[in-house]
Parts: sequence; C-alpha cells; structure tokens
Amino acid sequence: MRSLPLIIALLLPGVAAAQEATCGGNFSAFVSGLKDEAVAMGHDAATVDAFLSGVRLDQRVMERDRGQGIFQTPFIDFSRKLISQDRLDRGRGLAERWDEVFTRIESDYGIARGVLLAFWAFETDYGTFQGDFNTLNALVTLAHDCRRPEIFRPQIFAALELYERGDFDPSRTTGAWAGEMLPKDILENGMDGDGDGHVLLKTSAPDALFSGAKMLASLGWRYGEPWLQEVVLPANLDWSLTGLETTMTVAEWERLGVAARDGALDDGRLEASILLPQGRGGPAFMAYPNFRVYFEWNQSFVYVTTAAYFATRLEGAPVYDAGNPNPGLSGDQMKRLQTALAGRGYDVGAIDGILGAGTRAAVRDMQAQLGLPADGWPTQDLLNRL
Repeated sequence: MRSLPLIIALLLPGVAAAQEATCGGNFSAFVSGLKDEAVAMGHDAATVDAFLSGVRLDQRVMERDRGQGIFQTPFIDFSRKLISQDRLDRGRGLAERWDEVFTRIESDYGIARGVLLAFWAFETDYGTFQGDFNTLNALVTLAHDCRRPEIFRPQIFAALELYERGDFDPSRTTGAWAGEMLPKDILENGMDGDGDGHVLLKTSAPDALFSGAKMLASLGWRYGEPWLQEVVLPANLDWSLTGLETTMTVAEWERLGVAARDGALDDGRLEASILLPQGRGGPAFMAYPNFRVYFEWNQSFVYVTTAAYFATRLEGAPVYDAGNPNPGLSGDQMKRLQTALAGRGYDVGAIDGILGAGTRAAVRDMQAQLGLPADGWPTQDLLNRL
C-alpha cells in the first residue's frame, strides 16, 4: 500500500491539529472528527453528512487485515497457488479481446500487456470477482484502526470528492477489503479509457487498464523496459552480491557468468539486481529497475515477485526452474529469527513471520558474518546459530 499525504488539508487552519488524533477511540466520535475535517477542507456540511450518514465499523475488514498469513508462503508455493493454466489461458484470451486497448497503452506508456494482465488476474480474477466489501466502510474502518491510518484516512476524503462528482455511492460502492485502486489513485490516475465520460473501474475494462497503466507510469515505470527475467547463475557466484541491495549493469553480471535461461539478457547498460526468492537452490531472476515499481503497488515481496513473474509468463516466458531449495522456516520460526535479528540491531520491520526485503537483507548480512552462503534464504541452520 502507498502512503498519500493530505497536502491541501495541512495548509488549512485547524486541520493540522485534527491530524494529531486521527485514529482509534469511540467510532462515532471518530466519524464526527472526519466530518469536521472535511468541512474545514471546504466541503459542504450537508454533503459530508449525507456521505458519512450510514458508515459503520466492519469487523470483517479488521479480520482480513490481521489475517494475511498467505504472505508467509514461500515463493514457489505461492506462485503455484496463484498461477494456473486457466489464468494463463484467460489472460491470453483477454489480451486478444482487448488488443486495441493494450496496443494504445503500450504506445502511450511503454507498459507490456502482461504486466497489467497479471495485476488484473490477481486483484479481481480478470474482473470476475470485484469484492463485496462496502468500500466506504472499509476505508473508514482501516482509518480508525491505528495500524496504518496515514494511508487510509486521506482515501476517505478522496472518496468524498468522487461522491461529489457522482462517481461514488456510499451505500452501493463495493470492492476488495482494502481496495485495488484506492479513491485517491482514481482521482490522480483514473482515465476514461472507453470515452463515455466516466471513470468506472469495475464495469469498464478499458478504464481499468488505462488507469492502471497511468498509475504505474506515475510511480516511475520506465517506458519500454523489462522488469524481470529468469537467469542461470554460475556455481561460483559471490552470493552476497544477490538481493535488491546490490545493482550492477547487465554487462557486469554477464562478465560474472550470469546468463538468461531463455533467450538473451536485455540491454547491457541497464542496471539490475539478482533475485533469489528461495536462495541459491531455487529459481533465480534478474530484476530490472521497473521491478522496483511493483513495490509501490504492493509491498509484499512474495506477491510482487509472483506478479512480475506471471507477467513474463503472459508474455511468453517458460515456467521457471524450481530447482531444489533448502527447506525454509515456518511462520513461528521466522518470527523467532526476526526477533533474534532485531535483537542484533537489524531493521526487519514488523515481527510478522513474513520474509520481506528487510528480513532478507538482514539474513544475507548475518549469513556472511557466520561464513554461510549469503543468499538471503533463512534456514534452520541459521536459526540454530542465532
């Protein structure tokens, strides 16, 4: 998820003070605070009352937000769960059906159709499952919760602006529990891809695809460049060079013996990193600059890597070589590892049992100190030594 600041609100008198207590407490009082802030921002009081009149706390949203254990799943298992032959076939069929739209997007934004198709598949199963959570209830619930209010509170006021435009119905607008494209994203990047005068992401594939492309471009997507490519690594590679913390040019990686598994590597002048989702025994990928943009869409390492890989499959890449990675850690073991690493001064983020980028970097550094292959994949041996 992205953090989107309320720049305008911070410039208005009285709003900055309201920002100091923006989560938790009595829910009715919290909603009243939202109303006061919206009016201070210049919205009509009667409109604000109508917009928030039926809002309620949704416990289901809280349960989903707290229960994202699937992101503890290793890459190979996670990707096999999300990528099926049916999803591949349907994605390729939709690429043909909306060929004219994808061609325009590729021309305007330099984003391959596989990239957008992969997001479309994972977020809504190509539009067949849009989610049944009331969007306003979900946004207000997540803003009231004190885990990430800075992300979701601004989205409420963006939804209010869409409501004022006639493009958001507080009682009938539904979606995923935390949204795919949030209201502020729609305001900033929503595009009328089908020319009907409205931006309707749930009912218009061209609107959704163009809006997604514009958002990726706004997040830094580099026109016409690759994002991820499977590679074969030499057995004598210095494993401490792997991971997103190290970048070298493609030509420099080639001189170290890195080669494309299928076809050829891209422009030798491009900078890239070597990604080992499950260590030196598992799949290996070259991550180009555009791969980092994925983290602006979603911060889960395993989700991002799977989405980027699926995009390459939709573009014709073969199934990755799963190799034979060393067994990983369970969720509880990962928490113990994160606790041990944090105790040694490493910033691993939340102790959540999820092998994210911070934990991987800490593992790699710790492996190097202990004389282990520094591939960023935590094993029972590493945990035992700590």
